[in-house]
Amino acid sequence: MSTVSVVTLAKGRPAHLANVLRGLVRQTHKPAEFIVAVMQDDLYDLPQAAFPVRQIRVPGEALPLAAARNRGVAAATGDAIVFLDVDCIPAPDLVADYAQGLATLDGLLMGEVLHLPEHAAAGDWTYEGLARVAEKHSDRRGPPASGLEICHDYRCFWSLNFAIRRATFLAAGGFDERYTGYGGEDTDFGKALDQRGLPIAWMKGGLAYHQYHPHHMPPVHHLDSVVRNAELFEAKWGYRTMGHWLHAFRVMGLIDDTPDRPIRILRRPDADDLALTGQQGHQPYTNSASVIRAIEAREQPVPVSVPA
Repeated sequence: MSTVSVVTLAKGRPAHLANVLRGLVRQTHKPAEFIVAVMQDDLYDLPQAAFPVRQIRVPGEALPLAAARNRGVAAATGDAIVFLDVDCIPAPDLVADYAQGLATLDGLLMGEVLHLPEHAAAGDWTYEGLARVAEKHSDRRGPPASGLEICHDYRCFWSLNFAIRRATFLAAGGFDERYTGYGGEDTDFGKALDQRGLPIAWMKGGLAYHQYHPHHMPPVHHLDSVVRNAELFEAKWGYRTMGHWLHAFRVMGLIDDTPDRPIRILRRPDADDLALTGQQGHQPYTNSASVIRAIEAREQPVPVSVPA
């Protein structure tokens, strides 16, 4: 098997990061190293492992997600790179699955993701316990029955849990560091791979358990960066990305995204918007589609009965 470096981006969430490392320690195929791209001033207090654990600081006021991924790869020594978000606990065979998959296909591989409710990964968790309560995201398609399946729509790329050969990542130019804050940088990278004819594939295996954290979907708390990054994508590729989020912002009355004109932010999200989009403790994940359906149903005219 090839050597595998695991890269995680982190800002806050020390308990989540500790669980990522606990999962890596339990791998059937140990990674060559664990690199944490730290997007804050203070480094983390992490335990030692049987493989090197290295932390590198990535400066930036807004979330420098694209730059952090690039710095992580630049620091890596493995032939293959596995990217895990700080809230993703790797299942025991994740590294082995990715190493085997990348030996078969030179492209980007997307592993499985299951979502955990609040407190599921607190304390001395077990994989059996995580598996009992984990749920599949209703808006995301599942893995193939076995092996790899080519994805013909680069917009399906989700940077939560994926792997790629290091040389392929570097040849593709990495992530565009003009994207800052939340949203769009992963779709841009998927588009760049698609333009180069590099395959993106779903994979059976490579499972990660997404840990609960309060979130909003659509991400109204990242309104400014979503708008800015959608316009950057349009300037680069000729059309906007994150259309489902922009649609949700529009029906909520937050933006005017008339085509062929700059997107205008009409108002800031208020308490009602945050309540509508916020994830509750019993929800393993948030869902933009359900929010959009609720808003559109609310705006439907009520039938009026006319006396005969």
